[in-house]
Amino acid sequence: MRARWPLVALAVTAAVLLAGLGVWQVERRAWKLALIARVEARLAAPPVAAPGTASADDAYTRVRVTGRWVPCPPVYVQAVTDLGPGFWIVAPLATGRATILVNRGFVPGGMRVPAATGPAAVTGLLRVSEPGGAFLRRNDPAADRWFSRDVAAIAAARRLGAVAPYFIDADARTSPAWPRGGLTVVRFRNSHLVYALTWFALSAMTAWFAWRLARMGRLARMERVTRG
Repeated sequence: MRARWPLVALAVTAAVLLAGLGVWQVERRAWKLALIARVEARLAAPPVAAPGTASADDAYTRVRVTGRWVPCPPVYVQAVTDLGPGFWIVAPLATGRATILVNRGFVPGGMRVPAATGPAAVTGLLRVSEPGGAFLRRNDPAADRWFSRDVAAIAAARRLGAVAPYFIDADARTSPAWPRGGLTVVRFRNSHLVYALTWFALSAMTAWFAWRLARMGRLARMERVTRG
């Protein structure tokens, strides 16, 4: 019977830990809902002047900027959109304060577009850099093969010098037809409630198991006392 009590203690500890994970998921859900609310407010707000610097907290802010396209070949970043597989077209825009990389939009695979030239006014969403590449696919600057919009790596590959630490996803426009802007997908996975309920259910099951073990121990002790 004594061998049962370590199992009870272990089960109680596990139940407490599982409940703690449930509480953590509830807190994560509150954080995610607040994040979604902030982003939705930014998407609905009028554009503001593009900042000189930015952090992850500024992602999806609607911004506007004017400048002149830097004369260099655009960067083709592999992408998959609602229009199918293809590329994002990324080009540098020189402003009075900084050079900013602009994702001009999407083109289908196999299409090539001329480099942007002359003055431009861009409105779009501020996006944080995507360093390294995509899942299991690393950017290869030497081969000009890109899987993510890595601001620092693209700036180095095109020898742009100092650039803003973010890029802009350009809004949709009527002309020219390509690249096609305005295809940014803003979606946040929010399964924290499901996770929380799962952890709480496991905690309750484990607590019930601990209670059953403890009750069996008490009954066995009472039976021995009665027999004695």
